[in-house]
Amino acid sequence: MTKPRLKIIPLGGLGEIGKNMTVMEYEEDIIIIDVGLMFPGEDMLGIDLVIPDISYLLERRERIKGIVITHGHEDHIGALPYILPQLQVPIYSTKLTQGLISVKLKERKALTDARLEIIPPGGDVTLGKFKVEFFPVCHSIPDAAGLIIYTPVGTIVHTGDFKLDYTPVDGKPTDLSRLAQVGAQGVLLLLSDSTYAELPGYTPSERVVGETLDHVMANAPGRVIVTTFASLVSRIQQVIDAAAKHQRRVFVIGRSMTNIVRMALELGYLNAPDGILARLDELKGIPHNKVVLVTTGSQGEPTSALVRIANRDHPQVHIIHGDTVILSSTPIPGNEALINRTVDNIFKQGAQVLYDKVAQVHVHGHGSQEELKLLLNLVKPKFFMPIHGEYRHLSIHAKLAESIGIPKENTFVLEDGDILEINPQGGKITGKVSAGNVYVDGLSVGDIGSLVLRNRRMLSRDGIVVVIIAVNQQTGKLVGRPDIVSRGFVDTRESKDMIEESRDLVARVLDRSGDRPAEWGFVNTKVRDILNKFYYDQTKRRPMILPVMVKV
Repeated sequence: MTKPRLKIIPLGGLGEIGKNMTVMEYEEDIIIIDVGLMFPGEDMLGIDLVIPDISYLLERRERIKGIVITHGHEDHIGALPYILPQLQVPIYSTKLTQGLISVKLKERKALTDARLEIIPPGGDVTLGKFKVEFFPVCHSIPDAAGLIIYTPVGTIVHTGDFKLDYTPVDGKPTDLSRLAQVGAQGVLLLLSDSTYAELPGYTPSERVVGETLDHVMANAPGRVIVTTFASLVSRIQQVIDAAAKHQRRVFVIGRSMTNIVRMALELGYLNAPDGILARLDELKGIPHNKVVLVTTGSQGEPTSALVRIANRDHPQVHIIHGDTVILSSTPIPGNEALINRTVDNIFKQGAQVLYDKVAQVHVHGHGSQEELKLLLNLVKPKFFMPIHGEYRHLSIHAKLAESIGIPKENTFVLEDGDILEINPQGGKITGKVSAGNVYVDGLSVGDIGSLVLRNRRMLSRDGIVVVIIAVNQQTGKLVGRPDIVSRGFVDTRESKDMIEESRDLVARVLDRSGDRPAEWGFVNTKVRDILNKFYYDQTKRRPMILPVMVKV
């Protein structure tokens, strides 16, 4: 009788940055770790967000014991408003994370009755056959946690997103002593964050950024505008501290930033001296060198406050000559062009811009190689599975594990949807579940498939041609010449002759179709084929061709 195995199935976050989601399953019990979203790539035209495919979970809905969230970043909680209504299970997280989740669910007006349970760092919760203990980790957001998961086959450590900062702003470093303790008792499997596995050395401390902010505020001739992620509460704290030191007042701009700052103040994760935070309507009366603005938009998001300010589109705030703008974040891969455009726009309006290439205005929230090795050494897992990263990050992290003595055959590099089955004797990948992308576009979730995206790409490249064919209702014969309208294909004035020629072509083909009226399906295909060939010969382009029949 073989002992039952534990199944680990990543539904997102492996082979990509974002939409982190991992499923653990033992016999009849399932737990979910993180439910994140991903920002769309350049080729996903018109898509707002990408979320994991949960069809595997929907079939096993009654076995899910709960969702455990490591921390409150979008790539770990962002898909909850879309996925929670389908699963309706309790969510376990630390206090600030719970605050961020409830802000998120309120914004989307999703599930007012969601069960959000708070687990303090160091606390634990039993979910079926799993016991999950939260331990504090340092990341670019307070109250981030890693997980120690006790299962019938052994102990599993999931780091969440982490770095080893010994002087963090909120005063809570990663709990290395707890990890060493667990490591000494024996860990079956470690799942560890690979986002910055390519970077040698150590990630610098948040302290550095505090010093830069302090320096800028002391010397800036005019207003200082700091832009960062709304959830980067420790960075907002650093801005408030530096502003207080240099007698500047702080204005928070942008809806998500305002909501999060209010929530963090209420829960005690932000401390602001009296009179430091000001309302936007007070901005007019204050000298420029006494003002700090905090906004969202560090990723160049089109609707964010900073981008609207840069495009002179914000109702209250405009760039003034002499402003200093600080972009306190690293570009998410794929967003570089958007960010560069925003930076250029701000420079054009006479402001000074500081970003990660020219000043130490940001440190990222993930461990570099030396930190990853230290963690592997402390936890001493029997098996290792790198998580959170594109495929190259996972591969490099697997190599690091090998360099500190974890045998190659004990390391599993998975992709989304792979099923890893593991017990103390060994582990192997035994199959695959569906784990594609689900696209969110406006209000529709998952209705847009790869076909729609392919059509959008085609339209964006070669445009569209509509052929309007009028036929007599009684005889089914063609009435007059077909009409042709095109958009995004050719300039109709310049290519008038070609369009005329294609009208004649369609008329000739349809007139030849004998006495009885041809069937619409046949006409449709025939017109598309003949025009496809004709336009390709003439222009070497393939517009989308839509024949439309009008009966008269």
